[in-house]
This record gives sequence, C-alpha cells and structure tokens, in this order.
Amino acid sequence: MRSGVKVGVVGGVFAVVASGVAYGGYNLWNGITGGSSGDGPRTAAARTGPVTAEEVTATARDFLAAWAGGEAERAGQLTNDPVTAGPAVAAYHEEVGVSAAEITPGTPTGAVVPFTVKATVTYDGVSKPWTYESRLTVVRGESTGRPLVRWTPTVLHPKLTAGATLRTGEAKTPAVKALDHKGAALPPEKYPSLAPVLDALRQRYGAKAGGKAGVETWIENANGTPTSTLLVLSAGKPGELRTTIDADVQAAAEKAVKDFPTAAVAAVEPSTGAIRAVANNPAGGFNTAFQGKQAPGSTMKIVTGAMMMRYGVAEPDSQVKCPPTVQWDGYTFHNLKDFSTEGDLTNAFARSCNTAFIKAINPLKAKGVHNTALGDTARKWFGLGEVWSVGVQTSDGSVPESSGTETAASYIGQGAITMNALNMASVSATVKNGGFLQPYLIPKDVDGREFATAEPLPGEVARGLRKMMNAAATAPQGTAREAMAGVPSPKGAKTGSAEVGDQSTSNSWFTGYSGDLAAAAVVEAGGHGGDAAGPVVAAVLKAG
Repeated sequence: MRSGVKVGVVGGVFAVVASGVAYGGYNLWNGITGGSSGDGPRTAAARTGPVTAEEVTATARDFLAAWAGGEAERAGQLTNDPVTAGPAVAAYHEEVGVSAAEITPGTPTGAVVPFTVKATVTYDGVSKPWTYESRLTVVRGESTGRPLVRWTPTVLHPKLTAGATLRTGEAKTPAVKALDHKGAALPPEKYPSLAPVLDALRQRYGAKAGGKAGVETWIENANGTPTSTLLVLSAGKPGELRTTIDADVQAAAEKAVKDFPTAAVAAVEPSTGAIRAVANNPAGGFNTAFQGKQAPGSTMKIVTGAMMMRYGVAEPDSQVKCPPTVQWDGYTFHNLKDFSTEGDLTNAFARSCNTAFIKAINPLKAKGVHNTALGDTARKWFGLGEVWSVGVQTSDGSVPESSGTETAASYIGQGAITMNALNMASVSATVKNGGFLQPYLIPKDVDGREFATAEPLPGEVARGLRKMMNAAATAPQGTAREAMAGVPSPKGAKTGSAEVGDQSTSNSWFTGYSGDLAAAAVVEAGGHGGDAAGPVVAAVLKAG
C-alpha cells in the first residue's frame, strides 16, 4: 500500500550532517557542486586510478544530500547505475512515507563511507522515528572517470536486496506472539536468534493465529511477500502461536553461540521430533542452523557407521585397521596428525579415525554399491534427502551419489555432502530414539502438513550406534569426552572438523544427545569439533 506522502525539497526539513553541521539538502547540493536548481550533476575531469579521499568525501556528501532532499534523479546520477538508483530513491520517500530525515556520514575507511539515517515515518497521521545505519562505496566511473557511488540496494537499507522494496502501510498479516511449548512468551528482544524464525512464522501462520494487523514499515520481495518488519507505527493485536521451542533450552543456546563470531546450534527432542532450540551468531540474520549447507565432517561417520553395519562391512566389535593414511583413486587421505590405532570399529569411531571408515569403500565396491550406499542409508534410516516440512524454511540434508575421490571423501563427511545443525541434531536424535522422526517447529495439525518418514533403525544397528557414540563421549581417548564430561547420562556424541575451500582453519562440528534431547552445532573456523562446537552442544544438552 502506498503511503500517499509526496516529498519535496524543503530547506531544513531534510538534512545531511557532516562534521556535526547540518545543512538543508538543497543548499548542501549547491554548496558542494556549485550548481543551481536547474543544473545536473557536475562533470568531473576524466581521471583514472583509485578514488582519492577528497573524492570519496565529496561524492558521499553530494549523494546523501540529494537523497535526503528527495532529489531522486540527482541522487541517481551520482551513482554508477542511475537507471536503477533514481527510482529506488524516489520510492524510498513515496512508498515509505518519510516525512523528515537526517543523514550523518561517518569517517570513511578507504572508499567506504558509513552513515546513520534518522528518519520520521508518517502514515495516516501517525509518526514514528526510524533510525538505522548503512554504508556506501565510492568508485570511479568506467567511462567518465567520475567518482560515483556504487549502487546497491543496501545503500538505502542494509537488509534491502535486489528486487525488494520498502513499504509502509497496513501490514498484510497480523503480528505473531510466539509461545514455547509450555506457553511462555518468546519475544525476539530476549531471544534474538528467533527474529527471522518469527518473521517466517508470521508470514505463514499470521492469518491463522488471530489478531489484528497494525501499521508497519517492511521489506517486500519481488513477488509481493513481506520478508522483514523494520518499524511498527501502530502495533495492532498480535495473534498467539504455540511452537515446540523450550524457553530454557533456547536461552542456553542463545548464550552458547555468543562465545564465537559465527556459530549455529539446533536441538531436537528424540522421542517426538519437536525442535527445542535454534540459535545463531550473528543473530537475526541468515538462519544458518536451519538453512546452512555445509560439509559436516566426521559427524557424518554416524551415518557411515550405520552403512557399514547395513552392508555387513563391520560391526561395533569388529576389528578394523586404522593406518595413518589410505589411498583411493590416486588421492591420499590422512588421519589427524597421521595417528594410527588398533582395535575395533567402536575404538576407531571414538577416536575419529578417517582411514578405517574410508577403507569400507573396497568391500562396498565389490558389492557394486560404494557410490550410492551412503546416500541410500541416509535416506532409508535418517530421513536425509527427504523433504522436511518443519513449519519454516529449512535446507534438507544432501548425500548425493558420488564417484572417484568424492566417494571416499563423503564417508568422512566431505565431498559434495551438505548438512546444517538441524540435520545433524536429527541424526543424533534418530540414534537415541531408534528411528527417525522429522523435526518440526509447528505441529502438523495446525495446517495439515505431511511429515517426511524413514524406516526405523534395526535394533542391532541402533544399539551399535549408541555404543559407538557413547564411547566417543566417555572413553579415555574419545574425541568428545572432554566436552561431554558434565553432561548427564545416557549420552553419546560425535565430533567433526570440515575443511572448507581456502579457509585456513576447519569448521568445528559436534552432535550428541543426553536423555531426551539431541543437539548439533557448527562453529565457522572453530577447528576441532570438541574445542568449539562441543561446548556449545554441551551447554544446550545440560539445559534440557
């Protein structure tokens, strides 16, 4: 809905502030460019090379002044994409209903200029202040040599993406007051990781939860769907929606991920599939715990172990070889620090021996299933590769058919395999429960969704996996022992570290269970699984 507020250039109403001095947008434009009300932007002398500090400062001030003054065409001409930028700046004023604004540039860092917008949004006689920060980058025009603002939608607002627009009006759906499974409120101010989840729940279930829509400023994607509420002018009446989250477990998850710059964790109740927590750091942005697609490293050995038992390659008590290295298809795979050990599969699992699991490829090749057995097992028993209907958007685990070196790599959670914290929490939950129950955030009877299913784990496979995971969590040389030391029994776990591209330090992975709670975490560039992701999972399990 259009705001109905047209913005003209009124001296003193819109302002850009530099060095603590406020100027009317129109006057600042003229003072810097030397133009008049009928002039277009000044043409700079053709230059080459990086933009200078003076060009960065002057160009940023020119652009911000034109933007603040509602002069969309002039603002657009000061960018490297005037055809897109001009209409976007015009829509900022017309569609959002900005009735006053002040833009304060910060100190440039090279060609990047941060700034703060303090605006007032008005709709149907109701006004609210709106403050946020963004940044712009000054580049040299390819053909003219002029310094120009590199146009991207994030200049107008840091959450704005290509094809999306800013809108103010009556919200399309009422707000949702989310409750945990016991009825406790889950405000995003207290649980910041839930902010994107609550936005998604609102769009899907807001109309069914009751309540009355208020007046808001929001981001709307190209197909007309609101994606993020930025400002509430009048709250309306939110509807109530009960989720499966547990407030205590969620609080522990929020606290645990804050110990690392980039981390994600999810927790699932094995006996029901109910999701008890989801947390990310940074919070409020991309939901890595639900939507990430990353190699899970050695946590995947839980599924590989199940595959080995399924095809008769080895049982938990079977003696296996764990040499320092092993070759497949001309590539040499290593254990951590090239260690070796002797003993059974349980010992190899507890110590996270790569080579013992990769060596399973030979007997599986003899059966003609080495490229498909892992994916088939993942789907058959763990529901990985099925479509999960959680209640909000998630990325389903992927274990594709492979060949060559990728097949060997997949047995230790590398190659083309992608997972996220929710997927790996479900793997531990499946082991603890003895069968897969699709994780869910909203009960299926709310909207009649169909849940993904999988065959129960055979009893001997479930018992074998629990034995191996318990050894990893309790045995003297178990890689998960230190992290799980204070976690109540019955318990089990698996560590993992995953090499990612050119990243110098591996991602840290950890999954485990305690009682009727399972959890998994990934910490970007966290190193060994027990060092970073392990403490995150342990903190969540203790809260359960």
